[in-house]
Amino acid sequence: MSVKNIVILGSTGSIGINTLKVVDRFPAEFRVVGLSALNNAGLLAEQVKRFMPACVAIGPGQVADLKELTQGTGVKVFNSETDLPQMVSRSDVDTVVMGISGSAALLPFLTAVRAGKTVATANKEALVIAGEIIIREAKRCGARIIPVDSEQSAIFQCLEGQSRAEVKKVFLTASGGPLRTIPVSRFRRVTVKQILNHPRWKMGKRITVDSATLMNKGFEVIEAKRLFDLRDDEIEVVIHPEAIIHSMVAFRDGSVMAQMGITDMRLPIQYALTYPRRFPSGLKDLDFFRLKKFTFEKPDLRKFPALALAVDVARKGGTHPAVLNAADELAVEAFLQGRISFVHLVGAVEKVVARHKSRKDPGLNDILAADAWARQEAARILTNQMPRALPVA
Repeated sequence: MSVKNIVILGSTGSIGINTLKVVDRFPAEFRVVGLSALNNAGLLAEQVKRFMPACVAIGPGQVADLKELTQGTGVKVFNSETDLPQMVSRSDVDTVVMGISGSAALLPFLTAVRAGKTVATANKEALVIAGEIIIREAKRCGARIIPVDSEQSAIFQCLEGQSRAEVKKVFLTASGGPLRTIPVSRFRRVTVKQILNHPRWKMGKRITVDSATLMNKGFEVIEAKRLFDLRDDEIEVVIHPEAIIHSMVAFRDGSVMAQMGITDMRLPIQYALTYPRRFPSGLKDLDFFRLKKFTFEKPDLRKFPALALAVDVARKGGTHPAVLNAADELAVEAFLQGRISFVHLVGAVEKVVARHKSRKDPGLNDILAADAWARQEAARILTNQMPRALPVA
C-alpha cells in the first residue's frame, strides 16, 4: 500500500503532538506534507526539522521568526490565518488531521472535504456550527470524515459494518470532569487552576473548561447527530468516571456494543490514520484484572445546565449551534482571563442563545453572520451584564 501524505493542522497542540508520535512510529506508512500552528514557532521549527514537510503555516506575528528558524530546510512558510485552505487542498495530500480548535477550522475543513480528502478530525466546532453543510459536501465530493475524539471514534468503530436502520440508541460517555463530586454550592469559589486539572485527559484550555461545564459533551451530542445521522432521541449522555468505555451503541435486537481502551489519544488518532487497518500501537493493553468497577450515572442537568442548553440547541438546529459555539468561546475566554467567575459562564451563553433569532436551513453565509452576531452580543453581555469574578482567598 502506498505511503499516506498527511497535513496536520494544529501540530503543536496535544492532538498534533500525539499525531506526530503515531507518524514517527510508522515512517513507512506516513509522510508529513504540511504542519500548522497558531503560534509556538520554536516547537514548530523543531517539528519541521524532524519531519521535513513541504510547507508549514503559523500566525502572522511569527511568520518571520519561523522563516529564520527553518532557514535552509527548503520548507515554504505560510500564514495560518489565511493559507490553510491552500495547504489542505494540495494534490499530493491524502489525509488532513484537523487538530485546531474553535471555528477557525471551518474553512480549511470545508476546503478539505471539497477537495475529496480524508479528514481525521478532533475539531468538533466546525461540525457543530456547519455540520450539515460539511457532511453534504463530503458526500458530494467523495471525502471521508473519520472522528478522532475518543467518544466519536468509539461510535464510528461500533457502527462499522452495521446497518443504520438497526441502531436504537447511541450512548455518549463522559468522565464527569473535575467538578463531578464537588457540590454546586462550592462552584462560586472554584479557580481556573482547579478547572484545568481534568481527572482523565490532558487537553487544551477551552475544551478542558467545556468539559467542566459539560458543554463539551453537549457539543458532542450535536456532532454525533451530524456525523452519524441520528435523531435527538437516539443520543443519550452517560457519566462514566473511569473513562474506559469511550461510548456505546445499542441495537434494536437488544445488543449493545462498547468500544473500550486505555485513556490515550494515540489510539483513536492511529485508527483514524490507518483505517480500516489496525496496527500495533506500542501502548499498554487494557488490564481487565486491575479494573475494580465500572460506574454509570445520569448527568445532573441542574448542576450542569450547559448540557441541557446544548441538547436544546441540537433540537432547534438552524443557526443556533453556531451561536452557542461562538458565545461559549467568548465566555470561556472571559473566565480564563479572570473577568467572570465560573458560575456566570454558562449564564452568559444562555443569554446570547435566548436572544438569537435562528434561520432554518442556513447557508454558509448565514452561519458566518450568526457567528459574528453572537460574538458581538456575547462581548456586550460579558462586559456590561456579568458580575466580575470574586477574588479567591
